[in-house]
Amino acid sequence: MRAGGTTSLLLGHLLDTAAVGELLWDGMLAPSTRSALDAVASGPGRGRGLFAWLCGIHDVGKATPAHQRLWAEGAQAVRASGLAWVEAAAGSGARSQRRWRHDWAGGLMARELLVLAGWPAEQVDWVWPLVAGHHGAFPSLRDVQEPRTAKGQLRGRGLWREVQQVVLDVFTREMGFEGLGDPQPVVVPSRALQLQLSGLVVMADWIASDERFFTGVDDLKRVSADASRERAAAGWRALGLERGWGALAVAGPEAFGDRFGYEPRRSQAMVVGAARAMGGPGLMVVEAPMGEGKTEAAQAAAEVVAARFGADGVFVGMPTQATSDPMFTRTRRWLEAIDADLASRVVLLHGKRAFNREWKALLDSAEAAADQAYGGVDEFGMDDDPYGLAHDGCGERERKAPAEWFLGPKRGLLAPFVVGTVDQLLYAATRTRHVMLRMAGLAGKVVVLDEVHSCDVYMSQFLGEALRWLGQAGVPVIVLSVTLAPAQRQALFESYLAGAASKEELRVQVPAAQGYPRVTTAWLACGKPQFHAAATQSWRPDLPVAVRAMPERIAGAGCGREERERLQSEADTAVGDLLEGELADGGTALVIRNTVARAQSLFEELRGRFGDAEVRLLHARFTVARRADLTEECLSLLGPRRPRLPGGRLILVATQLAEQSFDVDADLLVTDLAPVDLLLQRIGRLHRHDGTDRPARLHTPKVFVTGFQPREGREPAFLFARKMIYGRGRPRARGDRPQHEDQLQGASEWTPRRGGCPRGGSAHRRAPAWIARPDPCLR
Repeated sequence: MRAGGTTSLLLGHLLDTAAVGELLWDGMLAPSTRSALDAVASGPGRGRGLFAWLCGIHDVGKATPAHQRLWAEGAQAVRASGLAWVEAAAGSGARSQRRWRHDWAGGLMARELLVLAGWPAEQVDWVWPLVAGHHGAFPSLRDVQEPRTAKGQLRGRGLWREVQQVVLDVFTREMGFEGLGDPQPVVVPSRALQLQLSGLVVMADWIASDERFFTGVDDLKRVSADASRERAAAGWRALGLERGWGALAVAGPEAFGDRFGYEPRRSQAMVVGAARAMGGPGLMVVEAPMGEGKTEAAQAAAEVVAARFGADGVFVGMPTQATSDPMFTRTRRWLEAIDADLASRVVLLHGKRAFNREWKALLDSAEAAADQAYGGVDEFGMDDDPYGLAHDGCGERERKAPAEWFLGPKRGLLAPFVVGTVDQLLYAATRTRHVMLRMAGLAGKVVVLDEVHSCDVYMSQFLGEALRWLGQAGVPVIVLSVTLAPAQRQALFESYLAGAASKEELRVQVPAAQGYPRVTTAWLACGKPQFHAAATQSWRPDLPVAVRAMPERIAGAGCGREERERLQSEADTAVGDLLEGELADGGTALVIRNTVARAQSLFEELRGRFGDAEVRLLHARFTVARRADLTEECLSLLGPRRPRLPGGRLILVATQLAEQSFDVDADLLVTDLAPVDLLLQRIGRLHRHDGTDRPARLHTPKVFVTGFQPREGREPAFLFARKMIYGRGRPRARGDRPQHEDQLQGASEWTPRRGGCPRGGSAHRRAPAWIARPDPCLR
């Protein structure tokens, strides 16, 4: 091996990685994870040694010709020591199976040597894949068998086998064990814990491969566990890796006011009370109207369950990048109220985060770092970039300052506090490379998922499987929704509880509290599901909303371009006339169009009437940087408790970006027709907060619905774009509606947002091959 340009002895790297594993245990692992590993290792205090040992053995496969032959100078030194191989056979084997390298070789070696040491088969069967899969993909037992064409020259014969045994034995004794049989576990960990362990092993390897702190050691006399601990401690301090809130005390009743600056509303107090009443880590579903304060309630509840069940951080999953940005700010503000140092540990995780001003300011405040710090991760043979460290070529490369180690690709979820798009969670349910890093990042946290009702039937399939993994991992999950359908609620609880019970399926009867807002929680006690359900009144009386139809003439399939433009102009003029009258005394209006083209057309009409100062446009086709700036401006102008000048007027024309998790407070809404649950979301942008000055004529919320044309004796005509986005048929909800939606219209069948399931399928069909599911046969 080489590190920092110097020959590095393999034993030194194994001990370095084990020393990093000890630091991860002491400074990063959540209390819940440490407790689980203690149980695997036969009792309190035993888990730390087992964990460090597992981190260290990951690279034992480098004690083979398969790896040593890759560096000519090193290969010559190895041959000179008496360890030889037939290069022709080794080369033939490598060409026939290019993937058979040191990781797969290590898995095969670990399996054979642990069996010789007397480990039972059920323990060996979960340990060797950690070694074989530390480059991001788990091979099968058949995969790790040495290619026949190699004739034993990749694994090594004769003296090689003795050396491999000695390397593992010496490493094990250096770690404080009497022999290879000593670190043997007594309990088989769940599949979720195995996956988490695998991700943590990868993390330890990455850190121990940082050439700035782990330069090569070519003198065996200088190789020892104590020397590696010194190197690891120096590297750890320089990297500035920090845990979450650590051992958090359970917050008292006064904490809510301290965190958010006001006393909890009834629904918020109900949610926090439900968190205190949970008998174990489980699933909480919070259903409340827009503007009720669900986010603050979830944050307060997350703090409680983290303290009670040993979680050391939070992942907040949002439906879109646009909704993740403001949540990033709110999460940092909440954590800063807990501890001023925590705000700097929050990572924003989505593809366009570099354009978020607050995130960019955090990066700019960090010191510059060497982008090549991880050159020694795997210098030979891994040309497919197994660690994801290569730049993807899109946009600017973010600086990776030492204190910002978590900013690298595939490492974001490992940070203690993460705000990002929900797909970061959904990928944890897929059979993809480095999925173990996602599980390592999610386990030991509290997971908060907002706007879950926005998941269509396909996303819901992945969400259900992700909940299985989280349930088996004992991760507390808090789900927030306004319009969650009863069938969706049932599916969420069944998925989570099935994972917690390590069963393929678990049918349960989920209680539903009569009322709204409401909270439902579930957990396992002695292997049996336990539930708690409660409801209360909203913090303010229901607001009557005046909903009025604004039909417009819809272009038919045979209309030409000029006719379509003329009809669109008519529709824009009608909205302009409406807003001139309604905003005559001032006020704010939000106009949501279903397509960018309609939004742009109306914006031009309104800008001609009201001027640039009073009209804003927001849609997804702006450049990323421009959209981020516009989103921040709109939230600033229309956000809660923003002072407004008497007679002042502002109109925001937007697309679905302003539909949900967009904390603005408008006096009037004009919206294109959409499914009922999305209409409710849009209406939730109206009169969202108390204490906002509004013109007298807008004291009652008003909604004007556009985008359709009534037809006598048949269903209305809809815009072509609406049918493409939301499906054909009536604008019904995209699921079995919750109780408050059933009051709006009669029961109807489920119409997903974008079509239905594939022919012959269902939302609860057996998981496809690309979805990873915990094995119920392993406890």
